[in-house]
Amino acid sequence: MSTADEQIRVSDRVKRHLDRRRREGESCNDVLERLFEKDGEHDLLAGFGRWSDDHADRVREARKKEKEKSKARNRRLSEER
Repeated sequence: MSTADEQIRVSDRVKRHLDRRRREGESCNDVLERLFEKDGEHDLLAGFGRWSDDHADRVREARKKEKEKSKARNRRLSEER
């Protein structure tokens, strides 16, 4: 491997993912190259941060309920004045 031409910043979470995938003697660059080559897949971030449909629906529903509670609380507070 040659000397790095560039440096990139990654979040702590991404660094932990890389560290978990590192094999003995591998650099982070080696891990990334291996991941890019895997199954011909070249999009490292494919699937990162993606929720299942079920999880996304639960989050949307919880957000909707909290928004309704907030509106009700604001109406109640404005009526008390």
